[in-house]
Amino acid sequence: MTRIIQIMLALVSYGTIMAQLSTSIRLNQAGFFANGSKIAVISGSTATTFSVRSTDRQTSYYTGNLSTAATWAQSGESVKTADFSSFIQMGTFVIDVPGLGYSYPFTIGNDAFVELNRKLIRGYYYNRTSTAIDATHGGKWARNAGHPDDKVVVLPAAASTLRPAGTVLSCPKGWYDAGDYNSYIVNSGISTYTLLASYEHFSSYYDTLNLNIPESGGALPDILDEIKWNLDWMLTMQDPNDGGVYTKKTNASFDGFVMPDKAVTTRYVVQKSTAAAFDFAAVMAVAYRIYKKFDAVYANKCLDAAKSAYVWGAANPSVTFTNPAAQSGYPAVSTGGYGDNTLTDEYEWAANELYIATQNESYYAKGYKSTTTYSVPSWATVNTLGLFSLAYHRKNLTALGFADTTTVKNKIIAMANTYTTYQKSSSPYKIVMGQGANKDFVWGSNSFAANQAMILINAYLINKNIDFLNAAVSNVDYLLGRNATGYSYVTGVGAKPVMNIHHRPSGADGIVDPVPGLLSGGPSGSTGDKCSNNATYLAISFVDSTSCYTKNEIAINWNAPAVYITGATEQFRTYNGQILTNVQDNSSSEAMSLLQVYPVPAATTVKLMFHAQETALADLDLYGALGERVSQLKVNVQGGQNEVELPVYSL
Repeated sequence: MTRIIQIMLALVSYGTIMAQLSTSIRLNQAGFFANGSKIAVISGSTATTFSVRSTDRQTSYYTGNLSTAATWAQSGESVKTADFSSFIQMGTFVIDVPGLGYSYPFTIGNDAFVELNRKLIRGYYYNRTSTAIDATHGGKWARNAGHPDDKVVVLPAAASTLRPAGTVLSCPKGWYDAGDYNSYIVNSGISTYTLLASYEHFSSYYDTLNLNIPESGGALPDILDEIKWNLDWMLTMQDPNDGGVYTKKTNASFDGFVMPDKAVTTRYVVQKSTAAAFDFAAVMAVAYRIYKKFDAVYANKCLDAAKSAYVWGAANPSVTFTNPAAQSGYPAVSTGGYGDNTLTDEYEWAANELYIATQNESYYAKGYKSTTTYSVPSWATVNTLGLFSLAYHRKNLTALGFADTTTVKNKIIAMANTYTTYQKSSSPYKIVMGQGANKDFVWGSNSFAANQAMILINAYLINKNIDFLNAAVSNVDYLLGRNATGYSYVTGVGAKPVMNIHHRPSGADGIVDPVPGLLSGGPSGSTGDKCSNNATYLAISFVDSTSCYTKNEIAINWNAPAVYITGATEQFRTYNGQILTNVQDNSSSEAMSLLQVYPVPAATTVKLMFHAQETALADLDLYGALGERVSQLKVNVQGGQNEVELPVYSL
């Protein structure tokens, strides 16, 4: 049987700057992978060339031609692109454009996103409820504990016979949801799943990632410790008497901009809902399959909770949530609603995750249907998350009669193909964001960009098409500065990061720098906060102001896909100092695993290490740094670990 192996090897090429920083040169301010795509966007310049220079601008390392100008309809700008993907020298550099100036500095290396990924996860630590953030783990953002949440009151709208109004519950832990101090099951659903999927899909990267949180060094990988802080809270939100799940833990109204320990008003649980039950069930089913190898007792607790919530949701398939009015001496609630009137996607998602966890066919009957249309995930549209899980676990489900492997894969690949076509051929910024025109710039548009990239990563997991990975990274570049505002939208990352996020601790702590590792919502056409809005060019409809919550709030469901895509690209690109490449397996058994390639760059020979499940004749397709196939070789591989040495002249 023949295996197809794709190898991406970097090819080295080497090539009077104006002493003026130009914000018209937009690029990823965090950095680039040495053997990855590297693109900057130049706005409003008549230049035809660019160069990569040292940070003191005295040494030129690379010179290239700018593309022809094109106008991005979403920003109204005329822009050119500077593609320096073939430049793989590691270090810190700037881009110089004659007559315009130089860019913010950027790095090129083999671990471009490690610190970014770590900061994005640590953003959750800073947003923990019911605990102090100490200086050892929080640095200058240390703070006192707030919201112990050991006396949370059941409102009349949430009351049941065994838990009447006024019942006091203990619901500690969890994460503050966004810029406010409340916690919502529906938004925790997509957020916690996405973080769990990050570990499930890329465990070899996360197993060794130290986050410097209080639990570091324990039995669990740090990311799973952080996730468990929220899972523990979610479990307290289930009524053990019937399996239903309260929609949120909340104040009656939003707190002002005070620190958590100063926000001391009464906390409530509010109405069980179908969306909360199914989102909870899906997340707990995923938690079961991930935590069972670390703590079987805890994992089984999660699975039992998932089953119970699913039963409640199936018996109550149309219970929507609205904030309750004042009743019987209890106050009205006016905090975030996360109201959702379409609940079939939550039902499908929960059924799919429980099917994977239990291999019980009765769940599959309520899950994936080949006729369903899928789209970019959001808190209100979650069935694509189940699609990701089915695709990832498809090889383990075929023996159960899972007959839709091909259609599941094709649904994801079809979405990814749409994005790569736009990114490569139609986008003046060479990004995926904007493929849907102004529709992409919703409230929290940066999470839309990150979730587009998550679709692309899941497509890449299926067929290892390098175009999917490059397109996903283009949206990371967008979030970190290759955008029409020039901001890095992640706090504490880059030379021009957002500073004035709508986030109560950042606004109340008296520290100039906001809490790091939080993704701003980004440009949007949303109104309501009375901030400046550009209804024509939504890509520039952004204000870095604390009061502008429709543009600059943060939220746990916005950070989560940013964690997923940055961790994914780190695992694909580097592992233990070695370059990871792509293994494309065209057979039905999909028996090949990821290779390791070393050293890169190579002097005379390059070695490939990979694992095969059976003896086979392998076709090795060798690719250059720009994705072009430069050679084809055939080698015999054995079942088990293989090491192959190739002469560089094969390239």
